[in-house]
Amino acid sequence: MSATSYIFDIKSYAINDGPGIRLTIFFKGCPLACIWCHNPESISPKVQKLYSEKKCIGAQKCIEVCPNDAMVLTNKGIVTDNEKCNLCGLCAEACPTKAFEISGKQYTIDQLLNRIEKERDFFESSGGGVTLSGGEPMMHAETALPLLKELGLRGIHRTVDTCAYVSSQTMRSFMNHTDLFLFDLKVVDEKKHLKYTGKSNGIILENLNLLSKNNKDFILRIPFIKGINTSEEDIIQFAELISSLPNKPLEINILPYHDIAKMKYIKMGSNYNGNGLNPPGDLEIKNLEEIFKRYKLEISIGG
Repeated sequence: MSATSYIFDIKSYAINDGPGIRLTIFFKGCPLACIWCHNPESISPKVQKLYSEKKCIGAQKCIEVCPNDAMVLTNKGIVTDNEKCNLCGLCAEACPTKAFEISGKQYTIDQLLNRIEKERDFFESSGGGVTLSGGEPMMHAETALPLLKELGLRGIHRTVDTCAYVSSQTMRSFMNHTDLFLFDLKVVDEKKHLKYTGKSNGIILENLNLLSKNNKDFILRIPFIKGINTSEEDIIQFAELISSLPNKPLEINILPYHDIAKMKYIKMGSNYNGNGLNPPGDLEIKNLEEIFKRYKLEISIGG
């Protein structure tokens, strides 16, 4: 199977991406641009170079191996001329401290299957499997769907972590070959969703209803961010939406905001649009628990 996709990470022994011990494959590219995104390298579908000035010891091995003379040592560390850089990755291979990273490597379906098979014993002993994440794995249907079909034939549990900003046709295709969806629900209010993610949530809510009415297994995951979706109005909107679904999620995971990803933005040379965001306080958490309890909805804090 020769179809390829860019993958920015493959995580072994994952325990928070579905049942059991899992292998999580992170596809590159996402239709949303959430200002709090904790995997900013996942947004662009293109290969990117990351640089950590703190790790750089000035060895200059990267400069020596660069075929395009795209890098120079300055008092601020190594500076790359992006017009000359062709993202060949030789600098990352040569750097003794891994100050450079290349985010995005092309994999064929067969290469992914070979990696998966190496960890199959862990899946079978723990009730685990494979999770496709991102980015948005459903943007990579040409790779992800055949992969999921083959995993099904091999009896390996399949989970898809999605923002669900895809056509209903794409969603239906994935529903036929997925055992569990991890469904990210950011904000119910459409104007807020557009403001903070760059896209309307109309198609997302349609796909949520599509999953539910077809009685597919899914877990809702809600990032909980002070000032974004922690007001009483926001919480009630979440609760009413979930209560209205024909079939309820298996779980509702509340994921309090953290800013651990800030360093990733620095390494990418990008501005962090989440400056000023804060995790919810005890009051917001208590209010959330009380309102969801009123709607007879059980939640877990922290996933």
